[in-house]
Amino acid sequence: MNALLICPSNRPAVPHLAALGPLATLPILGDSLAAHWIEHLTAQGAREIQIVVVDGADQVRASVGNGARWGVRIDVTASNIEPTREEAADRYRPAGPDGWLKAPHDIVTMSHLPGCAEMPLFESYACWFAAMVAWIPRALTPARIRVAEKRPGVWIGSRARVSPLAHLIAPCWIGDQASVGEGAVVGPGAILEDRAVVGNRALVAQSWVGPDTFVGPMTSVAYSLAWGSTLTDWRTDSSLHVPDPFLMSSLAASQSPNTTDRFGRAIGAHSSSESQIDLIQALRTPLGRASNIKLPG
Repeated sequence: MNALLICPSNRPAVPHLAALGPLATLPILGDSLAAHWIEHLTAQGAREIQIVVVDGADQVRASVGNGARWGVRIDVTASNIEPTREEAADRYRPAGPDGWLKAPHDIVTMSHLPGCAEMPLFESYACWFAAMVAWIPRALTPARIRVAEKRPGVWIGSRARVSPLAHLIAPCWIGDQASVGEGAVVGPGAILEDRAVVGNRALVAQSWVGPDTFVGPMTSVAYSLAWGSTLTDWRTDSSLHVPDPFLMSSLAASQSPNTTDRFGRAIGAHSSSESQIDLIQALRTPLGRASNIKLPG
């Protein structure tokens, strides 16, 4: 059976995410958005999946490979425009629906996670964060053998290192090979992607920390998306580059400087100096005061 995935292209509500590369390759709970969809369509019976990409076809191709991981054949096709469902059917399925998955699984625009059409990803940063937190219980599939629910609402990767003196508050997700230091508080509503590091007595609440991201000791990250040295408040859409690597920085040795610079320039064009100062002050909040923050349930 065939299926077609359409990569979302320009989404003006989330420019800082789009600046990192194709939205379909963004990490969500240890895997890319495209990978979550491929796994879902494979479970529906797909054996050949075509992915249509406007920008970054090579990046998407490198991310998903040829499909051998899922036992399917994947073909990534570049397009000048992001087609609608009807346009995609006319262009890529001219012979009709025979041999294709039944709707709505036959042609999908990856603007939400599988089974979560009511929670769009790219209408705002708040939508992006809410969809990720809602996806936590669904992210455990037969293929995800390196993460387990250790206690109700707390998921931890099998190769993660969590201090016995750390405080994990449900719901929270600690990705594969992530590290949480002594006295750190993670949760509620916290996601640490693979290889993220949270230092001693740091706080991460109502936030997403991207892969290979270091959150320093005594640093407070709340209501934010943190990746490398970039921090975005998902409530206000304000963002900044954090200049102090002891507060927050990237641990990815192979990360391209152009990616960080491009992200930094993008957020600079959308953030006021006042909002950047507020975020820096929030990062520097000692845990002794940050622990008194009243977080939504």
